[in-house]
Amino acid sequence: MSNNTHDADVAFIKALAELLNENELTDLQVKRNYADNDSLNVHISRRPEAAAQPAPAAPAAVAPGAPVPPTAHAAPPPGPAPAAAVEDPADHPGAVASPMVGTVYMQAEPGAPAFVSVGDAVSEGDTLLIIEAMKTMNHIPAQRSGTVRRILIEDGAAVEYGAPLMIIE
Repeated sequence: MSNNTHDADVAFIKALAELLNENELTDLQVKRNYADNDSLNVHISRRPEAAAQPAPAAPAAVAPGAPVPPTAHAAPPPGPAPAAAVEDPADHPGAVASPMVGTVYMQAEPGAPAFVSVGDAVSEGDTLLIIEAMKTMNHIPAQRSGTVRRILIEDGAAVEYGAPLMIIE
C-alpha cells in the first residue's frame, strides 16, 4: 500500500474521531474495501467516564477467500496527552475501591464540611466518606495512611462495587 493511501487512512480515522465527538457518539465502526485483498476496518469507541486509549491504526490486508480478521481498533494518532488521561485510576496502587453499591456522601450531613479534600493527610481508619446502601449509612475508612491525591466521585453520586473512589498516596 502506498504512503498516500496510508496518509488518507490516517486523515479518514481522524475525521471519524471528530464525527464521534461532535455527535456525542460512543461507538463507530466502518469498513473500507480498496481491492479484493485489501481493506481497512476501523472501530472507534469511547467511554464517557474515561478517555479511550489510542491504538495503532493499520490497514488490514486479507487474502482472497480467507476469513475477515477481527475488527482492528483504531483511534487518532497519539499526541501529547497527560498521564492521568491514559492511566486507569482503578489500577493505581493507592486507589480506594467501593466495598458496595450505593450512594456516596462526602460529608456527615448537608452543610457540614467534607470528611476529606484533595491534599488532606489521612491516617488508617479515618472516615473518607459515607456510602448509603439500603437505608444504612456505611462509613468508609482509609485502608492506609497517606495524602488524598484525587477524589474520583462527586457527592450524591451512585457507585458500583469495586469502583475507584479516591487515590491516597
